[in-house]
Amino acid sequence: MTHPLVPDGRRPANHGRRVAPRNRAALIAAAREIYAAYGLDAPLSAIARRAGVGQGVLYRHFPDRAALASAVLDENVQQIEDAVEAGEMSFAEVLGVLTWHLTESAAFLGLLHAGGTVGRSETLAYALSLSERLERALRVRLPPGHRLSAGDDLMLAVAMVSGAVGGPTRELRERRALEAWRLLGVEVGPVRPYGG
Repeated sequence: MTHPLVPDGRRPANHGRRVAPRNRAALIAAAREIYAAYGLDAPLSAIARRAGVGQGVLYRHFPDRAALASAVLDENVQQIEDAVEAGEMSFAEVLGVLTWHLTESAAFLGLLHAGGTVGRSETLAYALSLSERLERALRVRLPPGHRLSAGDDLMLAVAMVSGAVGGPTRELRERRALEAWRLLGVEVGPVRPYGG
């Protein structure tokens, strides 16, 4: 791999492990963007380029596509858990964070439609684990007597909304998600990432 030359003609310094956390975060953010734009089959080289790292760096952090998608999924669920734990957001606002992840992250939709994981028990177990974490987090803010509080209604509604999220642009995906929540009679706060 060749490194771009800096203005005075020297190669950039190799900062090694000091930049590993930054590179990992950049790869996850890039994967979310690339997956949203091109789907889960997007080339990993495009993700590395978007993150500003070489493919070798990508493979040091994520040995395969599944590991990268899992990292995106884990961060998505973690952001929703963080939003709930902060205690500042209403259920509708937490649903806004969830909706942002649904519209931004194709990998997140894959979690909610784990049908493609049949036959791969560890992938299915991981998807179910993340789904359970998501449900636990959402239930913390779910008001008593809310229309989604009975039985499996909450996660069924999330799956229904995620199924409605499709389309070539982020704006269209967001509009469809909000329309699906409206059809379910559920109020959703501003669609944005936690802390955004």
